[in-house]
Amino acid sequence: MAITHPLTAALPSTQEALPDGPVVVADDVTLAFAGVVAVKGVSYEVAPRELFAIVGPNGAGKTSNFNLVSGVYQPTSGSMHVLGHDVTTMKPHEIARTGVARTFQNIELFENLTVVDNLMLGRQQHLHYGAGAAMLRTRRVQQAEVANREVVEAIVDFLDIQSHRDALVGMLPYGVQKRVELGRALAMEPKLLLLDEPVAGMNLEETEDMARFILDIRDELGVTIIMVEHDMGLVMDLADRVLVLDFGEVIANDVPSVVQRDPAVIRAYLGGTDMAELEGTR
Repeated sequence: MAITHPLTAALPSTQEALPDGPVVVADDVTLAFAGVVAVKGVSYEVAPRELFAIVGPNGAGKTSNFNLVSGVYQPTSGSMHVLGHDVTTMKPHEIARTGVARTFQNIELFENLTVVDNLMLGRQQHLHYGAGAAMLRTRRVQQAEVANREVVEAIVDFLDIQSHRDALVGMLPYGVQKRVELGRALAMEPKLLLLDEPVAGMNLEETEDMARFILDIRDELGVTIIMVEHDMGLVMDLADRVLVLDFGEVIANDVPSVVQRDPAVIRAYLGGTDMAELEGTR
């Protein structure tokens, strides 16, 4: 799809050339906690501008894999490369600086700040001046604030939250708060966006809106996306490829049309019942 949205001009780094090869490479990654193996020998790759979903029954290791990409956990063995960097032992803030942003299953916003203020917090890593300059309000500081505000206003428009821009986040409906959290991640100018349960707790209308924004982020902004999600209907509709986990191991990694008919996937989710039941779980 042609890149046409005005936000592409406000977020230039999302359009910068990605490293040659995959955006994410997990190589035989294992994660154990006090002898309990949460992830066992997992390997996969995520291609540039791909919407890659990680799914599985409860306790399958979805969030653990997600946290390995973002640096919340470090693998017990194996390696993880993101955007051409070996992030196996890197801290979360170091990985974020390479061009990775994420949302959370449980909303992590500042409830007593406005929508715009929460979005501005996503610009922190793009501030290149110190506390002294900020206190003196130098010309450089003022110019940077104007530039960062332009990015935030473009995100407000992109996510259609103009009517909420000055509202306190804690007073907003749940679905709008989830949209604001997505906007804060976009404000970081990610090349890789990690979405943790992006439609959890949403009604049908809110889910459909979020699905549209996710597709726009991939198609119009060119951002690579990894999504952990329980809503199998949403996953099958949106994802380019689906990684299915069960008890920490990969049981399928393919396009949705193949995955949803894989006998191992059917057994893991439904104990061998008809696949139509899985397709209708949305």
